Amino acid sequence: MTILVDGAPSISGLKFRLFQGQSDFAPIAEVLTASETVDRLDRQVDAEDISHAYQHMSNCDPYHDVIIAEVNGIMVGYVRGWWEDGVSPERWYSHNGFLIPAWRRKGIGRSLLYAIERRLREVADSHPEQLEKLFQVSVSQFKPGNSVMLERSGYQPVRYYYLMVRPTLDEIMEFLLPAGLEVRAVIPDHYPAIWKAVEETNRDEWGHKELTEDDYEEWLSMSSFQPDLWQIAWDTKTDQVAGTVLTYINHEENKQLGLKRGYTEGIGVVRVWRRRGVARALIGRSLLAQKAAGMTESALVADSDSTSNVVQLYESCGFRTTKRDTLYRKPLKA
Repeated sequence: MTILVDGAPSISGLKFRLFQGQSDFAPIAEVLTASETVDRLDRQVDAEDISHAYQHMSNCDPYHDVIIAEVNGIMVGYVRGWWEDGVSPERWYSHNGFLIPAWRRKGIGRSLLYAIERRLREVADSHPEQLEKLFQVSVSQFKPGNSVMLERSGYQPVRYYYLMVRPTLDEIMEFLLPAGLEVRAVIPDHYPAIWKAVEETNRDEWGHKELTEDDYEEWLSMSSFQPDLWQIAWDTKTDQVAGTVLTYINHEENKQLGLKRGYTEGIGVVRVWRRRGVARALIGRSLLAQKAAGMTESALVADSDSTSNVVQLYESCGFRTTKRDTLYRKPLKA
């Protein structure tokens, strides 16, 4: 279905349409791969990957919330929108777009932005009026054109996130846990207690929202749910979880990119055990577990404005910043 887009550039053969189903999976994969490659993100996907992703979307109807740009019948870009509940009473209306490099800086990206904003406003009209409704989009430092376009359209940066990589798993320093803590191999009976600790440690993070039973069930089914690699510290007196590192390996990503990378994620320490070396000790154990699993490097994402100075902590463990993402927001009423 062809749609009209206000302010679209005068390019011969250019038109905008909605997603049509399976026939769009292969060209979407081609556009995404071409876009990410030039933006130094080294992400490669195929039609099967897109098909799987589009079958597991939350708060997004691809037949209405994906807008495609074509030139003479060839897909050159697309944008997808969805919504999610933020910190009460906020609701975030997120979007991300991809454009083949040869068709950038011609006004197509701006047109896709306006089109998805209009669509998300339509979605928001059916949501409760008392919500604070905000557009939200994350932009890599390697996409400076996107940042300029967003800022000219009224978006403001609200947060920065760093991708940090430890390029080798040699010379890992081991730190002792404080007295009163021990690491236990994870068994299914531990999952609820670990989830409870994740909830507690997340409460102090920026943008925290209350987790639900559905979130718990989704967590159990995620590909990153790899408890055999986790490092969980237990308080021997209270028999409660004191700290977590929810290590995982993205085997598909490693296959695509030719890496042997693990992820040191899910790092958290409950309040009564903070500033006592728990996180550093568990990170060291996590790195050793990744090395034992055959990995040669590790990565994580850090919040640059964290109140616990996590960037400095991770640097002390051998991680170095390789990329910065900026989170932009704009009120829907702007």
